[in-house]
Amino acid sequence: MSEAGLTRPPPVLAIDGPGGAGKGAVSRLVAGRLGWHLLDSGALYRLVALDARQRGLGFEAEQALAELAARLDARFQSQGDQTRILLNGLDVTEAIRSEAAGDGASRVAAVPGVRQSLVERQRQFRQLPGLVADGRDMGGVIFPDAALKVFLTASLEERALRRHKQLKDKGIDVSLSALSRDMVERDRRDSARAIAPLKACDDARILDTTGMDVPAVVAIVLEWVAERVVP
Repeated sequence: MSEAGLTRPPPVLAIDGPGGAGKGAVSRLVAGRLGWHLLDSGALYRLVALDARQRGLGFEAEQALAELAARLDARFQSQGDQTRILLNGLDVTEAIRSEAAGDGASRVAAVPGVRQSLVERQRQFRQLPGLVADGRDMGGVIFPDAALKVFLTASLEERALRRHKQLKDKGIDVSLSALSRDMVERDRRDSARAIAPLKACDDARILDTTGMDVPAVVAIVLEWVAERVVP
């Protein structure tokens, strides 16, 4: 093997897109099929938001939020095919998937100091044999040299319906109209922020998942991986 081959960093598949586009499910399944590591970057921002709420810290306290993100006590523990997420030693796997945590994540993600504090932490997930990175700025900011960049999208109606079903399956009652309004506001906030706004990279492959089920999307992404990443 050449010296270049020995020093080449592990490959990264960056999957970005708005909430409800299918990033999470697709990323988990693709990572499992490839035997690669998985980075759920949104979980880190949700953890910062949850930690801030628990400490009574307002989202306008930018310096304090940045310091909180820098010392975030978070651990990801694999248990079979599941990953449990601990914050300050407590299991918050379900708590960070609430709509409140998602809204909080969007707010803290707009704080430059928070994003900077989490950049290196996210890059540490890049290990052999490879990494599937799920988020909103994986291809543009965190891993600009990703071997393959995918941007998943879907219509607002479909994204809201998917999220509504996820919440109902967990026994959480929320109106579809309220969910749609929240998504519109979160999209606006994520796309308008000054640092790492939500948008597809120029070199990303864009896939509209409207009307598609998860296995179909996974199959397409794996085809792209075979073309671009796996020799």
